[in-house]
Amino acid sequence: MKENYISFLNTDDEIQDFFMVKSIAVKLGSNKKQYLDLLLGDKTGEITAKKWDVADTELHSLNKIEVNDIVKVKAQVTEWNGLKQLRIMRIRKAVPQDQVELGDFIKTAPEKAEDMLDFINGVVDKMEDEELKALCKRVLSINREKLMYYPAAVKNHHAEMAGLLYHVKRMLEMAEKFCMVYTHLNKDLLVTGVIIHDIEKLNEIDSNEIGVATDYTFEGQLLGHIVQGVKTIDRLADEIGIDKERSIMLQHMILSHHYEPEFGSPRRPMFPEAEILHYLDVIDARMYDMEEALLGVKPGEFSDKVWTLNSRRLYKPL
Repeated sequence: MKENYISFLNTDDEIQDFFMVKSIAVKLGSNKKQYLDLLLGDKTGEITAKKWDVADTELHSLNKIEVNDIVKVKAQVTEWNGLKQLRIMRIRKAVPQDQVELGDFIKTAPEKAEDMLDFINGVVDKMEDEELKALCKRVLSINREKLMYYPAAVKNHHAEMAGLLYHVKRMLEMAEKFCMVYTHLNKDLLVTGVIIHDIEKLNEIDSNEIGVATDYTFEGQLLGHIVQGVKTIDRLADEIGIDKERSIMLQHMILSHHYEPEFGSPRRPMFPEAEILHYLDVIDARMYDMEEALLGVKPGEFSDKVWTLNSRRLYKPL
């Protein structure tokens, strides 16, 4: 098992440890010298790393290191712009003799994928609207294989194995509570919105079967999951026979759930269930990011800056 988890690295520590490569590139610095720029990770998080002044003689071995490789590094923990960073002195690919355990490097949702999918299917089974129930069942059925391992993002919230399922499951739990308070909401419509709002991330993101996302797909880069989702629901609603008004409302829920044009939504929510869907999405994303940021923080101390939270430093109370 790994000893130096990322969450507990201290500035000025010198470490020798194994990490998974999340991104890697040889770049040219302002001093016209080459350097190696990496994002490294383990199951506790990610950290940027630099190997400065890379000589041409090193390039042959460094070019053999690829994304998702496990590497051993000797490095010093430094700080840049308030964030921890590794200054690498030596780096090499892991070899069989190192006997590394893949489970130390893959971040996974805290609940079993099968259990989360059972919960979601249980919520769908209780739906009273037969058309919306049929749509949800179709979506879950045709995407079952990918849902068991797919992350909800390449880098941000729920970027972990089965992260998309975890995101949807927690949103559904909140949705049920919201409907108890705001009794005018159409619960089946809101549940459907939660299940379909991010479903096309399965085709937007390029992920392997251990839930490690390396990039976006061709269609994902050109269209994005919002446009892809609108297209999919338009087609499925037509196949199931859902009337045009309800089909458009479902598409609008996908279209508007990011709320702002700069975040990909050309329309803001225009009915209550769409509005609530947006805030369920935001709440779960923010809580996830806060949980992650505070994992390695000691009581009475502050986290590093969290750029997804407007570069805030979070406090863990005593």
